[in-house]
Amino acid sequence: METTANPTYDVETALRVLGGKWKVLIVWHLIEEPRRYGQLKRLIPGITEKMLIRQLRELEADGIIIRTDYHTVPPHVDYHLSEHGQSVLPILGALCEWGRLHIQR
Repeated sequence: METTANPTYDVETALRVLGGKWKVLIVWHLIEEPRRYGQLKRLIPGITEKMLIRQLRELEADGIIIRTDYHTVPPHVDYHLSEHGQSVLPILGALCEWGRLHIQR
């Protein structure tokens, strides 16, 4: 894996993969267990179907989540964190703690 000497580029890359309003919330809800599309939709109020589909596809393309299609009728598809996606968990924990401290401020 090639490293860069440009921290700005590294931050930009992280924000491209996890940035925006919804991706971190999607990943957060996949920490404990795989989730189906409908479960994620219910857990993230305010996200549109179009946006959820788009964000799931982008997270899958970036290797953060894995989509498993069980090829059943009715369709059964779930999403779970990949091994690479699990590497972001300490960052999410730190972000959550920072948010808690910010609220107390």
